Amino acid sequence: MAESRVFSKNRALGYVSNHIPLNVRYIQRRKENLIVTSVGKSFHTYGCSHFTLLTVSPSHTDDITCLSGDAYHVYTAADKNIYAWRRGNELKHTYTGHNAPVHIILPFGPNILSVDEDSIVKVWDIRTEEELLELTFNNNIFKITCMIHPLACINKILLASEQGTLQLWNINTSKKIYDFNGWQSAVTAIEQAPALYVVAVGLANGKIKLFNFQIDEVLFELVQSWGIVTSISFRTDDNPIMVTGTTQGHIIFWDLEKKKVVNELINAHFKSIAGLKFLSNEPLIVTNSEDNSLKLWDCRENKDPTLLRIREGHSEPLTCLKFYGNDGHNILTSGEDSSLRICSTIAETFNKSLGKASFDRKASKKKNSHVKDNLIMPRITEFSFETTREKDWDNIAAQHLGLGVVTTWSYDKLKMGEHKLLHDRFKKNYNANSTALTMTQCGNFVIIGFNTGHIDRYNIQSGILRATYGDKKYGAHEGAVKGIMVDSLNQTVVSAGHDCYVKFWSFKSKLNIPKQVVKLIKPIEWLKTHRESSLIALALEDFSIILMDLDSRRVVRHFIGHEAQLKDATFSPDARWLVSSSMDCTIRTWDIPSGKMIDIFQVPEACISLTFSPTGQYLATAHVENYGVYLWSNKTLFSHVSLKAIQPNAPVPSVTLPGTLSEQTDNNEEITTDNQEQEDDIYVSPEQLSEDLITMSLLANSRWQNLLNIDIVKKRNKPKDPPKAPEAAPFFLPTIPSLEFKFDLSTSDKIEDDSKIIIPQGFSNLTVFGRQLQATINSNDYTVPIDRLKSLGPSSIDIEIQSLSLDMTLSTTLMLQFMKMIKYMMETYQNFELSQAYLAVFLKSHGTIIQNDEILWKYLEELQQVQTKTWSILQEKLFFNLSVVQHLKKL
Repeated sequence: MAESRVFSKNRALGYVSNHIPLNVRYIQRRKENLIVTSVGKSFHTYGCSHFTLLTVSPSHTDDITCLSGDAYHVYTAADKNIYAWRRGNELKHTYTGHNAPVHIILPFGPNILSVDEDSIVKVWDIRTEEELLELTFNNNIFKITCMIHPLACINKILLASEQGTLQLWNINTSKKIYDFNGWQSAVTAIEQAPALYVVAVGLANGKIKLFNFQIDEVLFELVQSWGIVTSISFRTDDNPIMVTGTTQGHIIFWDLEKKKVVNELINAHFKSIAGLKFLSNEPLIVTNSEDNSLKLWDCRENKDPTLLRIREGHSEPLTCLKFYGNDGHNILTSGEDSSLRICSTIAETFNKSLGKASFDRKASKKKNSHVKDNLIMPRITEFSFETTREKDWDNIAAQHLGLGVVTTWSYDKLKMGEHKLLHDRFKKNYNANSTALTMTQCGNFVIIGFNTGHIDRYNIQSGILRATYGDKKYGAHEGAVKGIMVDSLNQTVVSAGHDCYVKFWSFKSKLNIPKQVVKLIKPIEWLKTHRESSLIALALEDFSIILMDLDSRRVVRHFIGHEAQLKDATFSPDARWLVSSSMDCTIRTWDIPSGKMIDIFQVPEACISLTFSPTGQYLATAHVENYGVYLWSNKTLFSHVSLKAIQPNAPVPSVTLPGTLSEQTDNNEEITTDNQEQEDDIYVSPEQLSEDLITMSLLANSRWQNLLNIDIVKKRNKPKDPPKAPEAAPFFLPTIPSLEFKFDLSTSDKIEDDSKIIIPQGFSNLTVFGRQLQATINSNDYTVPIDRLKSLGPSSIDIEIQSLSLDMTLSTTLMLQFMKMIKYMMETYQNFELSQAYLAVFLKSHGTIIQNDEILWKYLEELQQVQTKTWSILQEKLFFNLSVVQHLKKL
C-alpha cells in the first residue's frame, strides 16, 4: 500500500469513549473492576482503581457496533463479525455468519448470543466457534432492541422490541415460552433487578416499568421527565436505589421503596448517557457518554453524588492544536466545545483540562444548569501562547467565533484568566470579530487584529491597551486582518490583510505609519511564522503559499499545488520544511531550500490544523469532525528517506488515520516496504563516477597506513612476558586471521564412519588468501581476494603477503597473480591508496625473489607504467585543487 514518504502513522490521542455502552468486568486475580469502552475501531480497558489505561486493542476492520464481556473474554462486534479477546488485546476467537451488522452481544455461560439489525439471533459455542442455533424475527413485527438473561431462569432469554412487546425464549429447546403485550412504546433499556423475576424496562416515552415477567404484571411505574431512557442500573449493596440515564446527559436517582426521585445529576455529561453501571456491592457508579468521557461517581447515603475520577477528551471536534514547550511532550488543543485541553504524548494520565470559556466564570460555577449553558462562549478558533512568563500571569490568548473579545488563559494554573480584551470602539459594534492574534516572545503583550482592519496591542498581565497600529478610525488595513506576527526582539510587527497588503510596523513607534508595504497578487487567508529563521508563510486565495523573508522583506518562495482552501501550515524545527493542509484532503511537505514538494498524501477527512513537534519527532494533526489528535512519526529520524521532488501529476497515496494503538511496529514494516517500492527513486552512488577520476576506498586509515611500519608496531606491542600455554585444551580448530573471529573449516575433510585416522586428500600450506589468488589464474576475477584483504587488519595483511613464498612450487605463480591484482586495482582507478600500500609491502617482503625471477621483474615494468599513468591523473587533480584554494585565499 502506498504511504507517505516522510510520515508514518503513529497513534491517535484524546479518545476515551463514544456512544457504545461501557462494560464492567470484575477480575478476581487483580481484585479490581475493569472498564471497557469503545473508541471507534478499537476499545480501551481502564482499571477502576485509578482509571489507568491498561490496554488498547488492535484496530478492527470497521467501527465497533457493540461490546460485552465475561470473566474470561471481551466480546466486540464490527460490522457482521464478532470477536473474543483475552487480556484486552489478544484475539482468541472470531465468529462469522451474520448477514447484517451485529448490535447486541450477550455472554451466556459457555455460549454467546448475538443479534443483528435484521433481528436474527444466533447462539455460538465460545470455544469451538460453532453456530448452535439461529432464531429469525420479522422487523415489522418484532425488531429486537434489547436482550437479557434473567437470573432466575435457566436457558432462557428475555427479548425486547422496538414495537414495545417482549418475548421469553428457551434457547436450549429453541421454543418461545411467552409473549408479553408490552406498552406501545419502543424498549430502549432493560436491566435485571435485585429481586428475582423482576426487570426494569426503560421506554422511549420516558417511562420505567418495574415488571414481574413471571406473572406478567407491572409492579409500579416511574416517569422520567427528561425523555428517552438510555440505560438503567441498580445498587447491589442493600440500598433500594435505581439510576437511569437520559439523552441530555443527566443521571436520575430513584428510591424504589418511596417510588420517587431522590437526586438528579444535571449535566453529568455534555451529551447522551451511553451506559451506566453500579459496581458490585459498592456505592459507586461508572458512566460513559458520547461526549468522549468516562466518569466514576460516589453515591453514598445522605450525600450528593460526587465525581471521584474522570477520563475525558474534547466533546466536540477539534479546531486548533499546537505543541506546547520545547520537549514535545504536550499538545495544547481547542475544540468546538469552547474548551482548551492539554494532551500528553507520554501518558494519558497527564492529560488536563483548562475548562470551558465562559462569559462569567463565577456564575458558571453555580449549580444552575440553565445559567451555566447560556454563559458558555462560542468555540475557540485560534489561540497563541508563550512559555516565558507562564508562572507569573496568563500566557495564552484565544479568539472566539463571531466575537471581538479575546480571552486569556493560564497554562500553569489550568484555568481561564480574568481578562477579556476588547477595545472601547467595539463595545457597541457587535459585528466586530477578532480574526488574528499573536503573543510576543517576551510573554508581555498580545496583538489582536479584527475584521474591521484595526490592530491593537494589549499588556496581557494587566489587560490594558498599550498601542494601536494604523489609523485609529479606519484601521491598519482596508479589509480584515488575516495574520499578525512579531519578531523575537520586539522590533517589527508584520500584519497581513485581506486587501492583499503585507505591512511592516515599528513595534514601539507612535507614528502609526508602516515602515514598508508589500502588495501581493491575491488576498491573504492566514499567516504563519518561524521566528528563529525570520520566515513568514502566507496563504493566498488562489490556494498557493508564498514565503517571505522578514529581513529582506521579499518573496523568496512560491508553492503551488493545493486545489482547495488552505487550512493550516507549520514549519519544521529547522525551518527546512513547510507542511501544509487544505480542504482537498491532502497534506503536503515542501522543501524550502529547493522550493519543491517532496511529500504528499491524502487523508479521509480534511486536516484543519497541524503542528510540528519542537524535536522534529512528530507531526500532530486535527481533522474535520474528529475528536482526537493524530500523531505521525517523522521517518527521516529513523531511516534513510528519498527526498526527491515529486512531480505535479504523480499519483497521490491515500492514507488512513492512525488508530489509538501505537503503530510503531507496523511503521517499521511500512518503512521497509516503502523503501523497497521507492528503490528506483533512491540515488545510489556508482563505484566509479568517471573514467578520469581516481576513487579511494572507504576503509579507515588505520587499516592500511601502518603496513610499512608493521614490524615497528609489533615490536612496540610485544608483551614483556612470553605467552603461557593453557594447561589443557579440549580441542584445536584453525582460525581465519581477520577482524572477525571465524574458524577455518575449508580444509577439513569428511570422516568416514569406519575411519579412525584423518588423512587429508591434498595437503597444501596455502592460506585462504593464497587459494583465492590461485583461483584467479582461470577466472581473472580479482574482486574476491581484494575483498579478502580489505576485511583483514594490518598484521593479517602482512602475514598473508609474506606467506606467498611459503609453497616453493607455487610461489612464482602466486606472486605474479598478486601483481596482476594490483594492476587490476590501478587500471580500474579504484582503491588507489590500498593498491599502493599493498604493493609497498609486497616489494619489501619479496624484492630479492623478484630480482632473481625473469617473469616477475619483466611484469614489474608493466606495473610501473600503469602506476605512473594513474599517479599523473591524481597529481593533476591535486595540483588543480591546490591552485584554486590558493587563489581563493588571496581574494
